[in-house]
Amino acid sequence: MTDHAHHLPAGRAAAGPYAVDIDPERAGWGYSSLRVLDLPPGGSHAFATGDSEWIVLPLSGAATVTAEDTVHRLRGRDSVFTAVTDFVYLPRDTAAVLSTRDGGRFALPGARCTRRLPIRYVPAADVPVELRGTGNCSRQVNNFAAADVFACDRLIAVEVLTPGGNWSSYPPHKHDEDRPGAESRLEEIYYYEIAAAHGTDGLGYQRVSPSGHGTGTDLLAEVRGGDTVLIPDGWHGPSIAAPGHHMYYLNVMAGPGVDRAWLISDHPDHAWIRDEWAGRPTDPRLPLCTAPAGGTR
Repeated sequence: MTDHAHHLPAGRAAAGPYAVDIDPERAGWGYSSLRVLDLPPGGSHAFATGDSEWIVLPLSGAATVTAEDTVHRLRGRDSVFTAVTDFVYLPRDTAAVLSTRDGGRFALPGARCTRRLPIRYVPAADVPVELRGTGNCSRQVNNFAAADVFACDRLIAVEVLTPGGNWSSYPPHKHDEDRPGAESRLEEIYYYEIAAAHGTDGLGYQRVSPSGHGTGTDLLAEVRGGDTVLIPDGWHGPSIAAPGHHMYYLNVMAGPGVDRAWLISDHPDHAWIRDEWAGRPTDPRLPLCTAPAGGTR
């Protein structure tokens, strides 16, 4: 089934200088945003953060971020599959310039917020890397802006790498209700990159099914590099990587809750799978990448 409102193939979410430009108005919700910017060698981009907090996250390439008389040099990476990256946090009401000597692609996950926190640089070596699941449910999570790792006002963002042939975002789960201590209401964006193999572009699949709350989001999409999926509600998962093609997705989340927390409910038909993981090994291909050696800048 195709859901043109929630699956945006590469190019469909482009606007102005951005290859992806999703803000709350475009998504039809209140908080979560994502921009993806391609810059040529020697390129630069000036922008204002406005009413949102943003993170500058290199997907490929290195960059310099200048804001409020501070200069932060991001070492970046060759691609999302080769290394964990450093990043810069920019608060709301800030003017910034992103520039690059050799060119690259840069993600800007963001969230509408009220508090203005300080600008911060985080080296790649300080990003916690988690291996989650076992067997063909194994995946790598780079928790660079997870709720319990990095301080933001509302923004929560992580990277997930799924080896070819594996399932992630599994068991299916949701976060579309406010239930204190059990579930938090969060809007979510998935941004995909899929590794090519043998000269062939990769692909994967994303499922979202109605939970009985919200708008009844119902989606089964073939996803490719540069695609985005919007998840205002519903059980989401699995995200399936085709054999031979590693899958990357950037998760961007934010919501109205007083507490910034990632609290989820597993689908009752599939929650049992977590009990099956106990004592079983993680996919030996993981981690697919780590922080680069030899410094952070």
